Amino acid sequence: MAKICLCLTAKTIRRNLEILNKYRKFTDIAELRVDCLDPDERLYIRRFPEQAGLPVILTIRRDSDGGHFIGGEGARVKLFANGLAYANADSRLNYAYVDIEDDLNVPSLEEAARTFGTRIIRSYHNKEGIIDDIPAKLKSMRQAGDEIIKIALSVNSTSDVLRMYKESKAFSASQPYTSQDKIVICMGHYGIYTRILAERFGSFLTYCGALSEDEITGAPGQMDVCDLDELYRFRKITKNTKVYGIAGNPLKASVSPWFFNTVFNLQNTDAVYVPFPVDSITEFLELADEFDIQGLSITVPYKEAVLPALSNKSQAVQSIGACNTMNRYPEGWFGDNTDCTGFSASLLDFINKKNLKHKKITIIGAGGVAKSVAAEVFRLGGKALILNRTAHKVKILADKYNFRWSGLPQYGGDSQGFSHISKYNDIIIQASSAGMDGNDDSDPLELYNFSGKENVMDLVYTPAETPLLKRAAAAGCRTINGYDMVMRQACHQYINFFGTEISRQLLARINTMGANAWNKIRSS
Repeated sequence: MAKICLCLTAKTIRRNLEILNKYRKFTDIAELRVDCLDPDERLYIRRFPEQAGLPVILTIRRDSDGGHFIGGEGARVKLFANGLAYANADSRLNYAYVDIEDDLNVPSLEEAARTFGTRIIRSYHNKEGIIDDIPAKLKSMRQAGDEIIKIALSVNSTSDVLRMYKESKAFSASQPYTSQDKIVICMGHYGIYTRILAERFGSFLTYCGALSEDEITGAPGQMDVCDLDELYRFRKITKNTKVYGIAGNPLKASVSPWFFNTVFNLQNTDAVYVPFPVDSITEFLELADEFDIQGLSITVPYKEAVLPALSNKSQAVQSIGACNTMNRYPEGWFGDNTDCTGFSASLLDFINKKNLKHKKITIIGAGGVAKSVAAEVFRLGGKALILNRTAHKVKILADKYNFRWSGLPQYGGDSQGFSHISKYNDIIIQASSAGMDGNDDSDPLELYNFSGKENVMDLVYTPAETPLLKRAAAAGCRTINGYDMVMRQACHQYINFFGTEISRQLLARINTMGANAWNKIRSS
């Protein structure tokens, strides 16, 4: 089972020990990044393993490898030697591991480490990107059976992650009679889920940081140690753990990992729900096959792009033309749309009505979510005006339901677009990604003046109050964001994934937790 390694990057020994003690219960191994220490502090690294009281990795990362050590190799070797000097017969008082780059050839250093039981992590780093022939590189790094080989590469796409996984897997398959430990790291935004699924990569450990502390990050893409242990239950992930997740980009605003992992934890379900930031849904679905992912939530911008990958589609997907839920079956992926039911239940509860008859509604957007909204407005008897940046897309969607449509004026659409809203302003529904954290902070109706009589629903929920909702509330409108909708649709996704509903008692408990837990997460 992969271990959690807390990367300590503070400038002083004392501060590193404070951080370690604060997060000790989440930590299996600590890495002391000596390159991050103030120069004077580097004189006192020898006693750190004894002070730490758990296994420690001695690391002095060069700036060329993404670290902060800018001295010569002679000075760095001397620091390594000082850290390993005066080894104690009690191995617990020595460094358990030392990270030595594959191009650093100092036999005396390695001999000193092995003599007193310090395992060598033979490492290679490339912050520029993926290299050619990863299996050959891993094979060339092997020097002794007790060593751990480590390769850390920056990944700039889903394709890079897929290749990294396949080639590290090919290396392991080519070494059937060895059980040499290895560490495989995909650094960067697109590799964040590989740190959660280190077990799937066959990694000995995963590196993480105490991100709530005011210290530099050890490497791009490192996760917070608390999230890794408490939210994703990293220490319980095995080869038998079922993997679910959300695929899209950006994902900073998604509540789904918190919701599903909280359910799994309370139900003691051997499953994990992982964020998958992707730039190619086709290559990601190939990776999903490699990881044997059982179910997926699909978010922007892929709710329409996944349709060709579905072996079977629900009636909702067929009629709406957008999919937000994928479930694996022996015959392939089954696609469903739970946005529609989540949206309509939330909206009707908000306006305290059973349907939308005699209601005139403005819908902003023409993407996957907007398609679900338009379908439900039509089904419930409402009349609508749809506004969108791209006139071609909005016309196709509006014509399907005989709704009115217009382009947004600020994006070159009909200058009369906002004047139409006065005839469709019982309810205004913002169904685009405008205003979402990690996307933009725009107000798609910035030229419209609210009267105060409108009911305004913005399906964005991070931030809790978008620029649009702030203006609407200030004008006296009743407002609601998309948090309630996403919770409702997630409950329907759970039924897709597991064939059973979440009990009312459990859902009530989660909702109570969510008022504080999710607000804390999204403010971090």
